[in-house]
Amino acid sequence: MQGGIPEAHDDGPAPPEAVRRGRPRSEAVEQAIFDAVGGLLEEGVPLAELSIERIARTAGVGKATIYRRWPGKEELFVELLRSVEPQDPVLTGTSVRDDLVMLLEMLRQRGLAKRSSALLHSVFSQMQAYPKLWDAYQDTVIEPRRRMGLDTVRRGMELGEIRDDLDVEFVNDLFTGPLLLRTVIRPGATLEPDLAERVVDAVMEGLRPRG
Repeated sequence: MQGGIPEAHDDGPAPPEAVRRGRPRSEAVEQAIFDAVGGLLEEGVPLAELSIERIARTAGVGKATIYRRWPGKEELFVELLRSVEPQDPVLTGTSVRDDLVMLLEMLRQRGLAKRSSALLHSVFSQMQAYPKLWDAYQDTVIEPRRRMGLDTVRRGMELGEIRDDLDVEFVNDLFTGPLLLRTVIRPGATLEPDLAERVVDAVMEGLRPRG
């Protein structure tokens, strides 16, 4: 998975033909860098040994090209993970149930991707032993997703669809817990296509306001 983009090709306007025939130059450079990291990981190079210099040399770019895009390798690794994980859903806000299903479906898809992607499996298996990367991933990926869930639960409480006498974080954990159990604690558990809907409907049934 190694690719090379000459440093000189990263600066200056692109010929119109190049823009029409292929992806934009900036995107191509970033893909070459991602491919370099992926290739090194597939070769068994530990995350701790992936220096910016080594990544740049493998990608065929200068270190400055990488530093213009990411402050350090932690940010680069997080961006790489985001590029191969399912995209975060864009919540419609029209239905609390539908938004919760979308959020849980993203967790299900992420679990499937982690099982099928050697790159994701390799990075996640090492990440918790690499505190700076784990913290960066938590701050820029996990925490925003968690806030989306909390905001949706609060909206459900305000609309009278979910009991409002319970702690918001506790309720959010009730929704996400089954998906996290099957994707993290029991990575071999089934992830059926309708799992997100079944979890949301079961939890919401138990959390209906008492009348």
